[in-house]
Amino acid sequence: MAERERIVVVCPGRGTYNPPELGYLARHHAGNSLLARFDAIREQGGKQALTALDAAPKFTAAHLKGDVAAPLIHACAYLDFLALDRDRFEIVAVTGNSMGWYTALACAGAVDAEAGFRIADAMGVNSQAHDEGGQSVLVLADDDWRVDPSLEAQVAALMQAHGVLPSIRLGGMLVVAGPFAALAAFEAALPVLSRPPMRLPGHGPFHTPLMHPSAAAARASLPQDWFGQPQIPLIDGRGAIWRRAATDPAALWDYTFGHQILQPYDFTTAITVALREFAPDRLVLLGPGETLGGAIGQVLVRNKWLDISSRSRFSARQGEDPFLIGVGRPGQRGIAIPCDTTSENSATS
Repeated sequence: MAERERIVVVCPGRGTYNPPELGYLARHHAGNSLLARFDAIREQGGKQALTALDAAPKFTAAHLKGDVAAPLIHACAYLDFLALDRDRFEIVAVTGNSMGWYTALACAGAVDAEAGFRIADAMGVNSQAHDEGGQSVLVLADDDWRVDPSLEAQVAALMQAHGVLPSIRLGGMLVVAGPFAALAAFEAALPVLSRPPMRLPGHGPFHTPLMHPSAAAARASLPQDWFGQPQIPLIDGRGAIWRRAATDPAALWDYTFGHQILQPYDFTTAITVALREFAPDRLVLLGPGETLGGAIGQVLVRNKWLDISSRSRFSARQGEDPFLIGVGRPGQRGIAIPCDTTSENSATS
């Protein structure tokens, strides 16, 4: 038997289930008994089943709300994870972006499948509990995915001046958060960027102290005893690695519903640690969608990983032998999942 390729799995967060993804569960995971269990959990809580939301005749603003988007995205990603070709790939680590942390917990086996879904479902609701404010995305990279350090410094100074906080570090992008008035003043003061700042609809001031109500709700409703030791190394939003023999489940619970909610989520550092500490043969980005692919490519450029020093080099490498496999990308899905199945392999295999 050929030696398996070593992969790091990346779990997507909010903003990845959009109009093209409508029907994703039906196309790829119809008949999966775990999906039926997720539906039952939703219906027991008086919520609409995921399969019904996925089968809607058209995509609406309701699909973007946290209490719908979070469980939909989690189910798509987690079921994709279970369907990965374990004969070809050895999963050496798991990470995620923002809400994708909850999916990463389940993929790594730090929580079981049902607890992972209940956490994602509950946090979709809890994420709507926060002080006044929202998020805005700044594209700092140029057309070739390089970032000018002087521009980063200028933006940081303006953030401090206007009381705007870092939320997510995302390759050549920076997601900032704060009260709406502060965001408006900050955006008006920005220098010309490659793209105008983009407000994220339905998003609160995630990963800032303004999310204290969300953190408090999570701690009150999501038990510590759901958490155990990860069976696969887990890279968090600081770049810290949670390993099986060295993880205190209570500390993992505390991080998840404390720092992870209230402090910036550094996806750039998480991917950098994944590359440097695990040296994978490939990165595998779970579905739905592929919007996180550009951010991962920008991290590769920032690190000059495998001599990928520009957007054009990234594109050339992807065309020859993709280092980043996007499971939500039709042309690449078959690399990681030879045929769509209702696989119910163990998350820890």
